[in-house]
Amino acid sequence: MNTIEIILNTVKNITVWSVLDILVVSFIFYKGYMLIKETRAEQLLKGILLILVIMPISNLLHLTMLYWILNNTLTIGILAAIIIFQPEIRRALEHIGRSAFTDKHIIEDEEIREKVITEIVNGVESLSKSRTGALIIIEQQTGLGEIVATGTKIDAVVSAALIDNIFVVNTPLHDGATVIRNDRIEASGCFLPLTNRDDLNKQLGTRHRAAVGISETSDALTIVVSEETGTISLAVNGRLTRNYDKDKLKDILIRIMQHRNSKKLTLKEKVIAWSGRKKTK
Repeated sequence: MNTIEIILNTVKNITVWSVLDILVVSFIFYKGYMLIKETRAEQLLKGILLILVIMPISNLLHLTMLYWILNNTLTIGILAAIIIFQPEIRRALEHIGRSAFTDKHIIEDEEIREKVITEIVNGVESLSKSRTGALIIIEQQTGLGEIVATGTKIDAVVSAALIDNIFVVNTPLHDGATVIRNDRIEASGCFLPLTNRDDLNKQLGTRHRAAVGISETSDALTIVVSEETGTISLAVNGRLTRNYDKDKLKDILIRIMQHRNSKKLTLKEKVIAWSGRKKTK
């Protein structure tokens, strides 16, 4: 009866603020899980949860040695996890920063955006046909100033011809990455961090690992052209998808950038934009 009374009293004392509190905490836990989903940190979280389940059981059964080991493992493990999983923590904090503040690097004008993407995909198609290796980064909300600083400043209008020339074999800028910011090629010959993931196809080379690496630590869109096969790939949010053609690549780039740009709009602006699209159909 005591248990039932406690439950009834708890239900009676629930207020609107209590419900709001529960919803906010639930949302934070959900977003936190989505950030670490399919990363090394997900396995760590499962291990911590297992220890938290076993600890009270071991204490209840008076398994003193097991309880002592689990308790100390948890204490030391949290500190070790912060050091080991620094990239995942950085990625999570950057994601929070992107969500909280207005971006500066997504092209808002649809005409300019489509023109820039058209030039990029035309250049990529040419590189693919000639089987010229290439690595192109389209900067989004996360600033890539530290990456730009490792390369050679270009600061030129995006054009298919320039992209084609940058990646000519045996030229100084061929092996590095080219960073595109808004409607300009910011720098070329840039160095990128490589991913530590061991589940990638072993046939993928340094360019593909670098593309995944920069997409893990930022929201950049990274295009890769294979030097061996001419295959076009795209890395977004730590995931690499392959076998794009010109039209498919253009479509996915436009849709991603439109989606990210629409997140900044107010509800009223979204309704107006949606109404405008509906009328033009």
